[in-house]
Amino acid sequence: MIAACADIAGISTVKTARARVCEACVMTGSPWVHLRTCQTCGVTLCCDSSPNRHATRHAESSGHPVVASAEPGERWLYCYTDEVFAEY
Repeated sequence: MIAACADIAGISTVKTARARVCEACVMTGSPWVHLRTCQTCGVTLCCDSSPNRHATRHAESSGHPVVASAEPGERWLYCYTDEVFAEY
C-alpha cells in the first residue's frame, strides 16, 4: 500500500466489518447505502450517500481519521483529516 498520509501509513492491518450493517442505523431502523469501517475502533457505519452519514459523524466526534470501505470487492482507505484515498 502506498501511504497517502501519515494516518494511513500508521495502519498495519486493515480492520474489516464484523457484519455488513451500519451499526447505528440498525438501532434506529434507518436505511444505508454503503458501509465504512473505522480503522481505529472497528465500528462499521454508513457513508455520506446515506441519510445519516454515520461514518463521517463518527470521525468528526471521535477523532478517528481513517475508514476502509466495507463493500465487497473494494479495497481502499480514506482519511478524513487529509481528505485522501489509498488502495490496499
